[in-house]
Amino acid sequence: MVREAFRENVKELEQELLSMGEMVTRAVTRSVEALKSRDMDEAKRIISEDLLINKKRWDIEEKCINLIATQQPVATDLREIIALLNISTDLERMGDHAEGIAKIVIMLGDEPLVKPLIDIPQMAGKAFGMIKRSLEAFVKRDAKTAREICHEDDEVDRLYDQVYRELLSFMLEDPKTITRATYLMWAAHNLERIADRVTNICERIVFLVTGTMEEISVSKY
Repeated sequence: MVREAFRENVKELEQELLSMGEMVTRAVTRSVEALKSRDMDEAKRIISEDLLINKKRWDIEEKCINLIATQQPVATDLREIIALLNISTDLERMGDHAEGIAKIVIMLGDEPLVKPLIDIPQMAGKAFGMIKRSLEAFVKRDAKTAREICHEDDEVDRLYDQVYRELLSFMLEDPKTITRATYLMWAAHNLERIADRVTNICERIVFLVTGTMEEISVSKY
């Protein structure tokens, strides 16, 4: 009976984690869309709603601590709870990065962009897919897919470096673009960090499945 109650609690926490993941993926997508459309009202909503993501993280953490205190989990159980805790933390940080992009929208105001947004939306689309698939891999306890997702971070890094070099060239050619180019660099950096957070989640999945904590190395392309 105790084991059945524990499994049921873990399943409920997994559903809450998936709900949090949906909140985060929406925030990431909406923040980049707000940047493309220069929608400051939407940016303000994203910033305000980040509090809901934060609350979801604290709720999950509180329930995980309660499980540890009341269910006397064994080693495998503890790995599941620790994975839930760490993944919720990484998701919350991703929400912060989405909020950071929304703040950039406000800082840019009505200033024209120094370049069309092509690579940054591509980065966002890639990060979106990585988040969703990593959470699916967590639910399925799929270490193989988790490792594969880690290597997809290379593509995000490639896009980030491309954005960085292009924006740097704008700055060198015309110092008047430095501030606006810097804002776009910050936006791209937030997306690059989101992909890095996904690799953290995937490493936790591998730990959950194998019992071994490892840093999954990714090549610099």
